[in-house]
Amino acid sequence: MNLVILLGFMGFFGNTLTLPGIAGVILTIGMGVDSNVLIFERIREELRNGKTPAAAVDQGFAKAWVTIIDTHVTTIVSAFILFLFGTGPVKGFAVTLTFGLLANIFTAVFVSRVIFDAGLQRKQRGEALSI
Repeated sequence: MNLVILLGFMGFFGNTLTLPGIAGVILTIGMGVDSNVLIFERIREELRNGKTPAAAVDQGFAKAWVTIIDTHVTTIVSAFILFLFGTGPVKGFAVTLTFGLLANIFTAVFVSRVIFDAGLQRKQRGEALSI
C-alpha cells in the first residue's frame, strides 16, 4: 500500500523515477518495515504484560506512534535540507523520500490499525492474538 501511494504521488506531481529516486523508494520501504516491526513489538510487549488483545493493540499503536513520528519527522527534515542544498539527483532522492515517508506514516498507523481491528473483530472473546 505504501508503494502504491508513493508511486501515485509521484505520478500526480509528474516526478520521474531516477536512480536516486529508486534509492529513496528502497529507503522508504525499509522505514515502512521498521515501523511495522515497532508496532508489532509494542503489541507483543503489551500482551506479555497480560493485557487483552484489544487493549494490547490500542496501547501498542499508542506507544509506537510517538517513535514513528519522531523518526519520520527527523528524516523528513534531513530530506528537506538535502532538497535545499542538493543538485538534481539529490533533490530527486529528497522528494521521493519525503513522499514515501508521508505515505508510510499513513499506512503504518492508519492502514495497519484498520487491518488489526478487522482481525480482532473476527476473533472470539478471549481468543489469543497471534503476532
